[in-house]
Amino acid sequence: MTKKKESILTLEKEDDKMIRKLAWRSMIGSGTYNYENMQGLVFLYAMIPVINRYYRDKEDRIAAYERHFTLFNITPAFYGFVTGLAASMEKIASEDENFDISSIGAIKSSLMGPLSGIGDSIFWGALKVVATGVGVQFALQGNVLGPILYFLINFIPGMMAKLWLPRISFKFGIGFLEKMEANGTLALITKLCNIVGLLTIGAMATTMVKFNFISEWNVEGNVLNLQNVIDSILPKMLPVGLTLIMFKYLNKNVKPIVLMLILLVLCTLGSYFGIL
Repeated sequence: MTKKKESILTLEKEDDKMIRKLAWRSMIGSGTYNYENMQGLVFLYAMIPVINRYYRDKEDRIAAYERHFTLFNITPAFYGFVTGLAASMEKIASEDENFDISSIGAIKSSLMGPLSGIGDSIFWGALKVVATGVGVQFALQGNVLGPILYFLINFIPGMMAKLWLPRISFKFGIGFLEKMEANGTLALITKLCNIVGLLTIGAMATTMVKFNFISEWNVEGNVLNLQNVIDSILPKMLPVGLTLIMFKYLNKNVKPIVLMLILLVLCTLGSYFGIL
């Protein structure tokens, strides 16, 4: 009897079953997108089969649920790469009590920016433009292949990435991470990933949070724009400051909906009086 040839997509039976579940759950991607943790709920949903398999104690499972129910945002096609890698790290963590659990969150955060940059360029930039060009040429001729080809050129590569990337990252992640853990490299990688993750979150605060003063005052014939003065001292100071204040109150267990309502009221009043 000939032995089945292994490939980068070949996994053991139980691992194969788990990764298939993880891959299909990861496809929901932005289905529960929100401004509190973005794709975080889907990430947790995808990781449930992994957590339930590797952790028997209720407390360990709850801790794993909590560390994966955090802010996460990435190009949907690359979603499975991170969930597959996280699954390999959870497997190691369940077997090695000395494994640094914080490295899981650090690597997740550090991969969001780089992989999104690559994924957006491929799937939103190049691929969608090619699909549109091909589809439009057929559609202009009244050919039904126009919308069909547009759909297939977008769909097939994305589906292949969503099904294959979790397998690849899980299979190679285990051996790679075990070697790094043994020689101490993982600790250094974790530290660097924490730095990159913090930079990513900081950049998101400056680009996604909008907080500006629009009011102007006439001072001895000169127009004083408060926002310009603040930007000349430290650009994006207000969005970062607001983010840090929200983070402080979240750490004090203030509900996100309460903070959102407070911001809604303050912004409404600020807009009405011409301040914000």
